[in-house]
Amino acid sequence: MSVRVMSYNVHSLRDDLSALSAVVRGVAPDVLVVQEAPRRWRWRTKCANLAESFGMFMAVGGMPSLGNVIMTSLRVRVLDTWCMRYPLTPGRHMRGACFARLQVPGRGPFTVVGSHLSTDDAERPAQAALLKPALALDDPVIVGLDLNECPDGGSWQLLTDRLGDAAALADLEDRPTFPTPNPTRRIDAILLDPRLELGRYQVVTSDAADRASDHYPLVVDIG
Repeated sequence: MSVRVMSYNVHSLRDDLSALSAVVRGVAPDVLVVQEAPRRWRWRTKCANLAESFGMFMAVGGMPSLGNVIMTSLRVRVLDTWCMRYPLTPGRHMRGACFARLQVPGRGPFTVVGSHLSTDDAERPAQAALLKPALALDDPVIVGLDLNECPDGGSWQLLTDRLGDAAALADLEDRPTFPTPNPTRRIDAILLDPRLELGRYQVVTSDAADRASDHYPLVVDIG
């Protein structure tokens, strides 16, 4: 049974929310990894309302993972969830990651991870170094994240030491993701455990996606 996973930096919901909902509903993912979701005042209600606008349900994230969220469809069973936080660098945003151990009918458990690394070149490698051992799990892992660097960066290289870059696996490394509507950089990624089979990789571009966020979302179908 295939699984559709989408990863999307939603730009702190600063843009056209109707367009954002249309983009996600058009993809109809089983699992959605969100970066820059609500993380402060009334974050639970805001995240739940965002999930409802997508026709999905909150699994994990929000304030505990500093704005990273994993949402699921009714097809997905949530077996376990947890979060981690990276150390705070004074004067910069605190960041983290969220984890959800999931299962769909017809296949064994897998773990989806969401994270958003620092924009600071000095801070980002340490965050990647903390995330990497957290991905060494018994179940196959799917990671959706905004790395804030291109594939030649050190943090990207560290995290793809064990996991495959879905764009590279699909021979679509030339598809930039940021900024909309005229992207010039590929700073978003979905990374896949080698035990998983990639069926499709896509950068979702459309008029609605241009209005919905400053990032284009990524979608993979796992066979």
